[in-house]
Amino acid sequence: MKKIIALLLTLMFAVTCFAACGGDSSDATADEASNKLVIATSPDFPPFEYLENGKVVGIEIDIMNLICEELGKELVIKEMNFDSVLPGISAGKYDVGVSGITINEKRKKNSLFTAPYYEAAQAIVVVEGSDIASKADLEGKKISCQTGTTAEAYCLENGYTISAFESNPDAQMALTNGKVKAWVIDNLTAIAMVEDYNAKNDTKLVILDEYMTTEPYGFALAFGNEALVAEMDTLINKWVADGTIEAIFTEYGETYEAPKA
Repeated sequence: MKKIIALLLTLMFAVTCFAACGGDSSDATADEASNKLVIATSPDFPPFEYLENGKVVGIEIDIMNLICEELGKELVIKEMNFDSVLPGISAGKYDVGVSGITINEKRKKNSLFTAPYYEAAQAIVVVEGSDIASKADLEGKKISCQTGTTAEAYCLENGYTISAFESNPDAQMALTNGKVKAWVIDNLTAIAMVEDYNAKNDTKLVILDEYMTTEPYGFALAFGNEALVAEMDTLINKWVADGTIEAIFTEYGETYEAPKA
């Protein structure tokens, strides 16, 4: 009998200790999740995000690492096609969309955005010797771009004929294979990809002097994350003003263009 009583007392003590000492695994999971910042990105957009030895690196990744250091969070990177980034953010699957995302009124209907950190431009890329020398020459010509981007939206809204692809390398290949006459893409990414292509091929690509359009870049979050947006805005605005973000661009050999006021 004494053994049975002792066993019952031991079991009661174990149950009490489990509850009092944080034995609820769901609480532990919640605490662990709160210390992580999960970002969604399409790593085919150098120099902002790209793969290097199987690891996602780039300007925006460096910025996010700085943000995580300031907020005391661990950065977790989820890779996907660009057209899955914003829907995933809106659905609350990820914390922040980090993929060279243009801030515009249409996107603001479905997501929150941080303050802009960079003023980007959409470049026009053609094959060397092309009869396309300016934006005006694109009329009636087929253009390639990446699916879900503002390049695609701008071209469609302005009546251009396009072929959209899930990745920028595929959009580039459409141009080099002669399936389209021009390729519209972010200017810094155009520089990086064109330089890489020209170094490996006899046929050369050329970036036109005239931009298709200009636009501010920022980071996207789901509605309900206003507090996190405010924290990120404080850091971004500080780093734009004190040259921290410009220094990151310089490290990648890129010219920085501050967002317009």
